[in-house]
Amino acid sequence: MRYGKFKRLTAVAAVSVLGLAAAACGGSSGPAGNDKTLVLWHMEQPPNRVQGFQQLIDAYNATDPEYQVQAQVQDWNQIYTKISGAVQSQTQPDILFTIPDFTTYVRPLGGVRPVTSLVEELDQAHTFGEAAKAPYRDDDEYWAVPLFGMVQMLWYRTDLLQAAGITEPPRTTAELLTAAERLNSGDRSGIALPAGRNLATDQVLYSLMLTTGAGNFFTESGEVNFNTPETVRALTLYRDLLKFSPSDSGNYSWGEPQAAFNSGAAAMAIEKGQYLAPFEEESGRPASDLGCAPIPVAESGGQPGSIYYSNAAMVMSKDDERAAGAEAFLKFVLQPENYGTLLNSEPGLFLPLTADGATAESWTSNEVVQKYRGCVDAMLKQSETGALFGFVDGQYVDSVGKISGQNVLAQVVQRMYSNGESPEAAAQWGEEQMRAAVAE
Repeated sequence: MRYGKFKRLTAVAAVSVLGLAAAACGGSSGPAGNDKTLVLWHMEQPPNRVQGFQQLIDAYNATDPEYQVQAQVQDWNQIYTKISGAVQSQTQPDILFTIPDFTTYVRPLGGVRPVTSLVEELDQAHTFGEAAKAPYRDDDEYWAVPLFGMVQMLWYRTDLLQAAGITEPPRTTAELLTAAERLNSGDRSGIALPAGRNLATDQVLYSLMLTTGAGNFFTESGEVNFNTPETVRALTLYRDLLKFSPSDSGNYSWGEPQAAFNSGAAAMAIEKGQYLAPFEEESGRPASDLGCAPIPVAESGGQPGSIYYSNAAMVMSKDDERAAGAEAFLKFVLQPENYGTLLNSEPGLFLPLTADGATAESWTSNEVVQKYRGCVDAMLKQSETGALFGFVDGQYVDSVGKISGQNVLAQVVQRMYSNGESPEAAAQWGEEQMRAAVAE
């Protein structure tokens, strides 16, 4: 059985990892044969994010660089297949946005350039957090440029909790389950959780795996070790919480829990910071009704945590001049005066990864960041205990992308939710699927 390469990072890098309608496929020669246009793929599909990214790109293009940048919006649910086909046909983008586990999938396909000198230069200029860089370093090279972070929180409707006589948000998993049951009344669900075969379900389950002591499901040698009592405990919690989630949760991804939450059809949710910006408009409630708290922790054997992504960009240009143009764009993005434009594409969701970015007026002056500064600070604090499967405790499991690419965690949830399997049976099936995936 081959499990793929496994590395343990340096002691410094062993801190927790501070860890998105497909467009026409564009290649690194640019659209319509324009060899002076760099193609950038990102997976941030909501219109405000597309607009924010485009604003940043327009500002860069207005500087009259040698290579202009053109964004093409992709879909996280299709990107694994699409990038594979693009590399095979040599039509990959010049710049591809990524997360750590996705990077381990793309690198073996070919075309990813090391960006070690660039990362070191940017680190000297702006100071990355070590854990922002760590999951992108392998074989003594950096393979992507860190850009922004994402962390999950427990979101709750202060008005609905108060109406139910709950004065404090749940801090333990037992309290979370009790609150979900108590808030579940009539047309309102206690909590809204995704249970579809998608990355959203992967993410929420993994946050609860972290806080119940099941965050590391690889052995010291990098072999899959998913079917454990800790995993079963996390799966049992997820199954039980789904009893108080809307009846169509099996179709939920990112948007549906947020819509239920904002409409008052659900009182709690576990997600990243995209809940901030639209809350008042979509809920019709004041900002004070949006509460946030750390992910509840198991009473015994658990620890604070959340899934955390250090989002980054890979350079995949086929020639050195185009690669230099891609690097020039990434340098522009991380300048403090420009960085806020990227982060404010979804204020609260996109968190700064550089020391000067965290204090940059271009970010801190944002209306949403200012209004919800308490939750923003809480997310930055939560990120200190963030982690990502395959990169826990200094790991570098380069086969983890094969697991995330198949949404095995989400499939485990579906087997409990849709098929009625026990957590024990689902954990066993999940381990078998993970072993088969990494052996391919």
